[in-house]
Amino acid sequence: MAKKLSPSVFTKAVLRSFMLDSGLEPTLVGANRFRLTGATNGQVSFELDIHKDHTNRLGTIHGGTLASLVDFGGSLAVASTGRFLTGVSTDLNITYLSPGGKPGDLLKGTATCEKIGKTLAYTSVVFHNSKGQLAARGSHTKYVAGAEGPDGLFAPPEGTKVDDLD
Repeated sequence: MAKKLSPSVFTKAVLRSFMLDSGLEPTLVGANRFRLTGATNGQVSFELDIHKDHTNRLGTIHGGTLASLVDFGGSLAVASTGRFLTGVSTDLNITYLSPGGKPGDLLKGTATCEKIGKTLAYTSVVFHNSKGQLAARGSHTKYVAGAEGPDGLFAPPEGTKVDDLD
């Protein structure tokens, strides 16, 4: 049976796996642009330093960047519940409310796993711009069947380093 890790340590291990094994996330949020600032069971907070490659032709953060962060943030919220495999997207929605920012600005997000059932997880994400305004809010539904192990958690694969993350 795997050792139970705190939501913070476990979520950092999942984040590390995204950065090592995924194609999109390292490109989107890599190079020390993204910081996980907190993780409790079912909720994560994060920050993104906005760079030019996050923007649209008007010089503000691209809606697609925010949509990708709804996906990524929702996945990390699912991870914070103890699931190393965070499922696949079935539905994603985002509403844009205020400008999210421009290069040099800091975007803050909070992702919450609202509910996990036998097959689906429901998450929500809110974003605040550097002025403190609500910039966008999103929801993300994920298919998670099979992502749970026999002890109710899906532990990191053998050899995943987690000891130095806390």
